[in-house]
Amino acid sequence: MSEVPLSGLSLPELVERAGRGDQTAWDGLVERFASLVWSVARGYRLGQADASDVSQTVWLRLVEHLRELREPQALAGWLATTTRHECLRVLRRSGRELLEEDPLREVGDRASDEPGPELLVLRGERHEHVWEALDTLSPRCRLLLRALACSPDASYAEVSAALEMPIGSIGPTRSRCLTHLRTALARLGVVAQD
Repeated sequence: MSEVPLSGLSLPELVERAGRGDQTAWDGLVERFASLVWSVARGYRLGQADASDVSQTVWLRLVEHLRELREPQALAGWLATTTRHECLRVLRRSGRELLEEDPLREVGDRASDEPGPELLVLRGERHEHVWEALDTLSPRCRLLLRALACSPDASYAEVSAALEMPIGSIGPTRSRCLTHLRTALARLGVVAQD
């Protein structure tokens, strides 16, 4: 019996074969979705090493849960969501380590926790630049980023229903919108350009 080329297999067939231990099918899944995982990780402005770690962890999670995947067609969304959760875990971990190094916290060298006037001015300027950068985005990007920022606990299903956007496109669209926002912020001098 001749073997069906991977390009001729549907996503459910690839998932099913990879779940049975077919290395060729697994390689096909990785090839198909590696750029998605990588773009979501880089969309969180992770460095090369952290993005690689996140990517490896996401693929490990898929190995652990591949047989439990009920809807193979939703694999892209599952990968994007898992990548997002891993990125947030890495950012939380690094955020705790970097909190003391935040230059805005040291301005004014005050003993109290109340921000001084210098800090308030810096925060206000940063706030204005973010809004200015947001205004350069497409209406769809602005709407999606605001929905996700204003309702951080909302599931992708809820955001999908509210914005009438396919659930599988939310993660990749969000990543692209954040890339455009980061570019706009770099043009304004708020963040360093890659």
